[in-house]
Amino acid sequence: MRSFLLAFLLVVVAAPPAHGQLVAAKDGPVAYGHHHVNVSDLAAHRKFWVDGLGGDPIFIGTSKAERVKFRNVLVFFTEQKPTGGTKGTVVDHVGFEVPNLRAAIDKLKAAGFPMATAREAPSTLPVKDDIATSAAGGKLAFVLGPDETKVELIENPAVAGIVMHHIHWAAPDVPAMKAWYVQMFGAKPGMRGAFEAGDLPGVNLTFGAAAGAAVVPTKGRALDHIGFEVRNLEQMVKDLEAKGVKFDRPYTKVPALGIAIA
Repeated sequence: MRSFLLAFLLVVVAAPPAHGQLVAAKDGPVAYGHHHVNVSDLAAHRKFWVDGLGGDPIFIGTSKAERVKFRNVLVFFTEQKPTGGTKGTVVDHVGFEVPNLRAAIDKLKAAGFPMATAREAPSTLPVKDDIATSAAGGKLAFVLGPDETKVELIENPAVAGIVMHHIHWAAPDVPAMKAWYVQMFGAKPGMRGAFEAGDLPGVNLTFGAAAGAAVVPTKGRALDHIGFEVRNLEQMVKDLEAKGVKFDRPYTKVPALGIAIA
């Protein structure tokens, strides 16, 4: 299991505060930062993340590369045809909260994006009109974006607009993966419903057990990797290396974006 977890760390990018810094970054030394998506059609993904989900297109630094900003997460794009969608990888999907799930679904369907709730929601939840409802009254739905990018939407009337909520892992070893993020990144351990979980500013890390066929790494797939903002990245790299973590890319400054990554 150790080698599997380290292999996934290689595709995690961490960045200190920059022009695209998120509100959550001030809340702790490690906060959630971005989804990095491989796209076969940039215009189609812009339509999904901006027109469908409600993000704002932005440009960071001098790179002129387009990103999409939600209140507490950025979406980065690499124009490269992915080798597959999110399902079947160690990150099954990402999740957002919305104040009105019916309105969010209607907007996505009007934009031409297929709902996948009946297929992707837990089998214990009844589904009607693309919405799955729990015994406690909670409502959720799943949509498939371009390149089979799977996104969950959860209704929360208390939020204003759309906000990042969770990363849902398909973990071969749930206790080991949870412990790794607690020990290495300082995630606060807990539960999200029936799932083991860990919290960091800006995100809940939900650890679901991988079912059926073995999952594959995210690298090269639609969701290539996830990114964290780190208050002192250079020191964190040293600390992780002292714990035996091996980096695919060392601490590197990127002047065009005004950040450093590892």
